[in-house]
Amino acid sequence: MAFMVKHMVGGQLKNLTGGLTEEKSEGEKSDAAAQGMTQEEFEQYQQQLEEEKKEREAHYAQKKAERATVRTHFREKYRLPKNEMDETQIQQAGDDVVLPTELAKMIAEDNEEEAHKQSVLGQLSNIQNVDIDQLKDKAQATLEDLKKQTENCSLM
Repeated sequence: MAFMVKHMVGGQLKNLTGGLTEEKSEGEKSDAAAQGMTQEEFEQYQQQLEEEKKEREAHYAQKKAERATVRTHFREKYRLPKNEMDETQIQQAGDDVVLPTELAKMIAEDNEEEAHKQSVLGQLSNIQNVDIDQLKDKAQATLEDLKKQTENCSLM
């Protein structure tokens, strides 16, 4: 609305004054002057903005690489097909990719649980109504019986 009023009235006022004063239009003003800074201040400001942008981009790339590492870990764990995009994100970040400590702890706990489940005792504990101590006692008794029988055997 203000633009339309300025455009309509401004053109007529310029004609009325006869164009005696030459004012720079907004597009012709330098960026530094438009923001009320000297040229040096403006250059420093622009450089600071570029540095902040680079830092944000680096931080963002790091987070993307961390997420890609997690996805890669789970793909390997569950034997899923690999994703090329994840591998390129990890390579772009370099060797700086470190998993967050909480996530690393979770993965370590999962690995421990998997190792326990894959062990013989872990498999036996999955079977319901099994007393492990009773099984150990039976196994020891069976070994003792075998030892006694081998002592009595004349071939041995």
